[in-house]
Amino acid sequence: MYKIGEFIYPWGSGHYSRMIRFHEVFSDFMKEDFEVHFSSKDHVYQKLLEKFPNEKNKIHNILMPTPIDGKFGPSITLSMLNFLLPIAGNPPLVNQIINYLREERKLYDKEKFDLVINDGDMGSNILARNRNIPSLFITNQFKPKLYKSRIYLYPSLYFIAKQIAKARKIIVADSPPPYTLCEFNLNFPKEIEKKVSYVGHFTNKKNILKTPISDLEKIIQGNDFGYWMRTGNKSTNDGTGKRFEEVFHQDEMKKEKRIISHAKNDSAINSVTGMNGKKYSISETLEKKIDWLQIDVGYLSEQEKEEVLSLSQYVVVNGSHTVMGEILGGKSKPVIGIPIYDEHTNNIEWAQRKNLAILAKKTGHVINGINMIKENYEKFMENLTDFSKNFVSNGAENTAKIAVEALEEKR
Repeated sequence: MYKIGEFIYPWGSGHYSRMIRFHEVFSDFMKEDFEVHFSSKDHVYQKLLEKFPNEKNKIHNILMPTPIDGKFGPSITLSMLNFLLPIAGNPPLVNQIINYLREERKLYDKEKFDLVINDGDMGSNILARNRNIPSLFITNQFKPKLYKSRIYLYPSLYFIAKQIAKARKIIVADSPPPYTLCEFNLNFPKEIEKKVSYVGHFTNKKNILKTPISDLEKIIQGNDFGYWMRTGNKSTNDGTGKRFEEVFHQDEMKKEKRIISHAKNDSAINSVTGMNGKKYSISETLEKKIDWLQIDVGYLSEQEKEEVLSLSQYVVVNGSHTVMGEILGGKSKPVIGIPIYDEHTNNIEWAQRKNLAILAKKTGHVINGINMIKENYEKFMENLTDFSKNFVSNGAENTAKIAVEALEEKR
């Protein structure tokens, strides 16, 4: 029986969703028996326990070092101070790294993996190379382009890139050039290009179970609106929300209908703001035929999300790679991107150069972006149609094939 190690970096949710998508299809390509061990921490570790309740002995809580949350994404200052000092309940980063590598080393020595797949976990990458174990590193970043305000981070980027390069194979979760959305976040040197595979986006293709049309689906019919998505971990989600609110307070937005999904499992969020400024429930809005301005929801069901995306004129996001791919390639909707990280800025800037999106660094840019998309909608749709035709969505399947090949080569 083969033993597979799957190591998931716990910052954000993209690493988790990619690895789970890979895990779901891997068995379709494996003809021999195998056993999988997952490793992560915090919310990802809890998600794994919930998803695999009968496999708890194969889910490992490894305390991988992560940045410290700030108001708008990770706090650079606190994260740097944490290198040598305990900050916000986190031991000094030096100690974290030592302990984390020690625990991963114990796991490697105990389980003796035949193959490891690392989505963002560099420590596992290093251990696999030292033990001559085939390793795949799944990523949408290698050496991201930084902006002047973050130029001092380049030494750490070079260090991280050096560790990623130790993988047997680097798996880019994106379409091959020239349709690579994360192109500005890669910048591979020629000497490692031979180990890089562009497998495509890890799109979830499961069929959505049709249910009776919801009240939300009913009230959005026949309306022109934008879909505003809050995504990411807490600081990223909250930072995105604050930027959204800055836009909503502008006079130009007083009649611009929008639906905001908060990506939070809290039904108390669900509410409707009418054009009259009063608050209503979703069912009350339908019953009284309220002329609505804003709909807030904690979570949309998969069916509701499909309907909202289908009917929306444009989608506003922070620029995360997973969501950008889903919207531009999978749904062919123009995007307005309000970035939190340089990684986001790079994704949005690339899409803007292809006339698929608008980069909005300031509040006024969002208003201008909405107007520009409405005025040039046919042109945007023409470009999105071309991009969608070349959008590779079966990244999980392609990665599964590479994983099987790696095991066969080892044998």
